[in-house]
Amino acid sequence: MLDGNSFLVVFLILFPLLPALLLLMLRAEKAVKIVVNISIAVMSMAAITVAVIFVGGITDFISLSHHLDMLITLGDIIIALVFMYLARNHRSMRYWIPLLVIPQYSAVIFFELTGKIPESSSTFFIDNLSIIMVLIIAIVGGLISIYTPGYMKKYHEEHPEIKDRRHIFISAVFLFFFAMFGIVLSNQLTWIYFFWEITTLCSFIMIGYSQKEEAVRNSFRALWMLLLGGAGFAAAIIYASLYCDTVEVTKLTAAGKTAALIPAVLICFAGFNKAAQFPFSSWLLGAMVAPTPSSALLHSSTMVKAGVYICIRFSPAIHNTACGTFLAFIGAISFFAASAMAISQSDGKRVLAYSTIANLGLIVLCAGVGSYLALWSAILLIIFHALAKALMFCSVGIVEQQCGSRNIEDMHGLISRMPFVSIMMIVGISGMFLAPFGMLISKWSVLEALANNNPILPIAVILGSSLTLFFWSKWMGTLVAVNEDKTDIEKGIGKSIWFPLFSLSALTIIVCAFFPLIGAVLIEPMYGPDFTVMGRGHIIMVTIMMSMVMFLPVGFLINWRNLIHVTPYLGGTNVSDPNRFKGSLKEEEWTLRNYYFENYFGEKKLLKISNIAAILITLAFLTIGWFL
Repeated sequence: MLDGNSFLVVFLILFPLLPALLLLMLRAEKAVKIVVNISIAVMSMAAITVAVIFVGGITDFISLSHHLDMLITLGDIIIALVFMYLARNHRSMRYWIPLLVIPQYSAVIFFELTGKIPESSSTFFIDNLSIIMVLIIAIVGGLISIYTPGYMKKYHEEHPEIKDRRHIFISAVFLFFFAMFGIVLSNQLTWIYFFWEITTLCSFIMIGYSQKEEAVRNSFRALWMLLLGGAGFAAAIIYASLYCDTVEVTKLTAAGKTAALIPAVLICFAGFNKAAQFPFSSWLLGAMVAPTPSSALLHSSTMVKAGVYICIRFSPAIHNTACGTFLAFIGAISFFAASAMAISQSDGKRVLAYSTIANLGLIVLCAGVGSYLALWSAILLIIFHALAKALMFCSVGIVEQQCGSRNIEDMHGLISRMPFVSIMMIVGISGMFLAPFGMLISKWSVLEALANNNPILPIAVILGSSLTLFFWSKWMGTLVAVNEDKTDIEKGIGKSIWFPLFSLSALTIIVCAFFPLIGAVLIEPMYGPDFTVMGRGHIIMVTIMMSMVMFLPVGFLINWRNLIHVTPYLGGTNVSDPNRFKGSLKEEEWTLRNYYFENYFGEKKLLKISNIAAILITLAFLTIGWFL
């Protein structure tokens, strides 16, 4: 019999299945919005209640009925069959998918059915890290789901050639929530594995939504790559069952490096695979063909966050080991290389994708280092990145629908045409790289955590951060440029779009303003009473900077209608044509355009080198643990 607290946790995990099933059957737009809004309200309240009840403590829940374990086994069988069925519909994957599915699922299901999986004393586990993830999933993911129906309506108006299957898309959003809550609240590897593979299935559905050739190809690329990570997870279950006599996360992470190193390495492999680190970055870049809500979910509150979460969770088992160092180097390569390649991109969603890979690389780096300060930084990076990236993807999505383009060059002077959306994009961009917003402060603490570590890692963080500064600042400069076109194109944006955008903007600012409190209440207690990062001087500095930075967006909102356009002076004589000027010898055309340095930072230049380096380090990461 479940007590009240256990029931609340089970309710939070299972509740998203109800709207997922309802939305599969609903077609009426108004009914869909009602179900989504009510479901998100219930889910968010349940998540906040869990946070209030369990904050500051560590709670193990007693093992649930053995029949529920059998349901998980049945779920594994169903997912395996679904993956096999999907392979039938794609000729090139007809053999590759079964080769990845059959061995891992056969082994796990065999161990489950024959009783070789050790019995667990607790099914669920909650600490402050779980609470932070639950709040991100429910609140950030919830706002994205509210944004989804309005976006998808206009998406199909603009793409009548695409079959309207939005009921499946929105249902998959809630199936994502079910899986994510299961991942961050479960204490058994077998349960986490089940939920882990559901996220893979959901990503496949979303990436291939349009059913165009490119979308189908990219969805299958994501499927086989993520199944590689699933194989690592399955191998960890088998090894832990045979040699560790437990599949409980809490016992494995507390068992010591000698006992739990190999399953920890295998699970961290699954983690950075899910987090799209090099050499697995291409699946996330390919996911950009999906509708924007999919991108926002994958990057901010689901999928990739599951990857870095599991790396942080198992960080204690690889701390101060060669494997931990190799994991940190995988993160360092991803941070530096993705930041560099983002410079060469003009597609807004692709810039955001590379930025996601880079920032997740920084989190993986912190997980590999594993010190208290590194993990403090990693958790804050997760929070700040979730908010800012959800805001940016949702903003770019609505800009694309209103302007007909998501190219950064087409956003020149957007502040004059979409002032409120532009201000929210400025908040999102500021959240990614400007002081006093949290990403910059977290990077500072990462450097402090690396002070006595491998000397190469700080160099990678410094260089990667410098590249980040370049591509974010040129995008921001494009937005705030003033041109003659003052046509207001924000008309027609519905409340279901404005509410998530305003909420994410406000949360980005609020969380940045109060992050010392978040660190003190949610993060520092996990590492003992003597661990403190933010002193009084730091808090005062952040408060002053926070108040100063607010003048920029407020000033734009007050004066945006009175912005004055002045033709730039180009060292010649301005002529009647505003796009031409007369130089010393002849009349020439001028244009405003960002630098992209494709010869230095282009994908053709860096992608192959980065993947080769990451493959070599990944092989060392996976093999060295067996010899220690």
